[in-house]
Amino acid sequence: MHKHHSKDRAKADGLEKICLVGNPNVGKSAIFGLLTGRYANVSNYPGTTVEVMRGTLAIEKNKFTIVDTPGVNNLIPMSEDEKVTRDILLNEKASAVIQVADTKNLKRSLSLTLQLIEMGLPLVLALNMKDEAASRGIDIKEKELKKILGIDTVSTIAVQRKGITTLKKLLMHPKISNFRFSYDHHIEAHISKIEPLIPETNISRRSIALMLLSGDETIKDWLIGHTSEEDIRLIETLRNDLSGKYSMPLNYVINQQRLKATNDIIQKALIRTETHKKSVSTLLGELTTHPLLGFIFLALVLYVMYLFVGNFGAGVLVDFIEEDIFGNYLNPWAEKIITAVIPIKFFQELFIGPYGIITMALTYAIAIILPITTTFFIAFAILEDSGYLPRLAAMLNRIFTAIGLNGKAVLPLILGLGCDTMATMTTRILDTKKERIIVTLLLALGVPCSAQIGVILGMFGKQPMSAFITWLSVVTGIIIFVGFLAAKVIPGDRADFILELPPIRLPKFSNIAVKTLGRIEWYLKEAVPLFILGTLILFVSDKLKILPLVEKAMSPVVVNLLGLPSKAAESFIMGFLRRDYGAAGLFALQQQGLLNTEQVVVSLVTVTLFIPCIANFFMIVKEQGLKTALYMAAFIFPFAFLFGGVLHRALMWLKLFS
Repeated sequence: MHKHHSKDRAKADGLEKICLVGNPNVGKSAIFGLLTGRYANVSNYPGTTVEVMRGTLAIEKNKFTIVDTPGVNNLIPMSEDEKVTRDILLNEKASAVIQVADTKNLKRSLSLTLQLIEMGLPLVLALNMKDEAASRGIDIKEKELKKILGIDTVSTIAVQRKGITTLKKLLMHPKISNFRFSYDHHIEAHISKIEPLIPETNISRRSIALMLLSGDETIKDWLIGHTSEEDIRLIETLRNDLSGKYSMPLNYVINQQRLKATNDIIQKALIRTETHKKSVSTLLGELTTHPLLGFIFLALVLYVMYLFVGNFGAGVLVDFIEEDIFGNYLNPWAEKIITAVIPIKFFQELFIGPYGIITMALTYAIAIILPITTTFFIAFAILEDSGYLPRLAAMLNRIFTAIGLNGKAVLPLILGLGCDTMATMTTRILDTKKERIIVTLLLALGVPCSAQIGVILGMFGKQPMSAFITWLSVVTGIIIFVGFLAAKVIPGDRADFILELPPIRLPKFSNIAVKTLGRIEWYLKEAVPLFILGTLILFVSDKLKILPLVEKAMSPVVVNLLGLPSKAAESFIMGFLRRDYGAAGLFALQQQGLLNTEQVVVSLVTVTLFIPCIANFFMIVKEQGLKTALYMAAFIFPFAFLFGGVLHRALMWLKLFS
């Protein structure tokens, strides 16, 4: 008989808890979204920098709090993410656990299933991505798997919303598995000796005994507050005694025996048939990670983005919105209304002057930046939804090894193309402190955010292709060079590269629309107020005659070193408030015919390498500490201008754009 879990065990905050657990990249967050709807609370798990999402799930008349735990490969923690997931299961009573498994890679998922079963938790197994498994000739004998594990399973295809209704029904009566597998007699004997020394908690004593025998130092911290020093010393003695019986580390021995049990289940429950015909998805997947063809594919992707964002977004859309809508209608109407309602010239200029809230802030934010960022957000969402980004990480792993990183570091750097501030937060996925510092530095130095890269592509859309290639080559070269030096200077090692590659998929329109609209909403809420604030700073500075003094003070750097017009100083000042504001100022100078091709390249390389925006700076302080943030700023600020000066002289000498 299967045991049914008692529901009154898991009450917290008035609602029972359901925990979502799974390996990285198995579609766990997609299932969380389908179960909870769009809205969720995101907060750091206490005492950590790891974010955990919580939402509300309604099943018939019952409501539950659903917790989306960080993706893990093991519940014996090797990283902060794994520790947080284990701690949630240990400290927060769960009325049910949903494990989301990747059906096409069931072996990896089942290793986690066995650990959850050992914990004695009520469990439902969601076999996700069933369609992708079928296309690879993988079929799961679900009845056999249910019989072996003693829990309910359900096949799901999250992107098609399939299996979610069944999953909800199963959550009303989750089963505690009656499946048992034994380790060798030495391990079992020591488990039985340690179990009585462990206090009763939300997970089984057996699972905690296995964690302790595996050398999990983090569970020892929990144990100190829950049992006597004498018992802890006895557990340590038992562990040392068991360790002496093997030539390999205990953690490895226990894991290998668990993997053997996993393989036995796979033999009985999985049927694999050869698929001789390669699908388009498989062929594209091989192409995107090929050592040579992968780079050609990447160049093609960049070129299509250049055309879509640079030519269409920054050309067609900006011209239409800025000239036709703002130029012919909104700004003239605003001028008539403001002059009629506000008689004082000072306040008129506050709204419609050279540094007016309407004529500058809203024109920059809505007419110039918004159409460019929207096209970039669409392109980025397509890349995300297609599964291309992890494959790009795998392809670039060899290059990243040279700069003390592994391919996993590509993901925060690519996310930096969306927002450097958010990407700095995602450096937490990296395994070592050295990698986190290097990637944070490279994000602050050389990765332009979506709004900034949109404007940059827009400016290059009006220049020869050679100008864009020069900018891209120089910035990429700087990232690799600085990364290489940082890897030599910053102490520590890089971690091994382990990343699950999802198949290439046809992006879904609904997913792209939701992601794009969400990012536009975020942009409008965050950017527009800062654009208005930046314009007010410029307005006040102009009225107090400070702006000409700043331009004069920066003239030796901007004019003499970089070879740019003195008015470009405004762009660098505003670039610290928001990166795209700085780029938008340069865009306006180009439109006025004040920048030639060589000046466009120099100014955009300098503004790309320039000090990170204020939000990103504060995120670096939060993640790495004030001292590290100040060191980074002290390096980036002079480096950007000095390199810009060197580039200006090199381009003049080479006469590339003359």
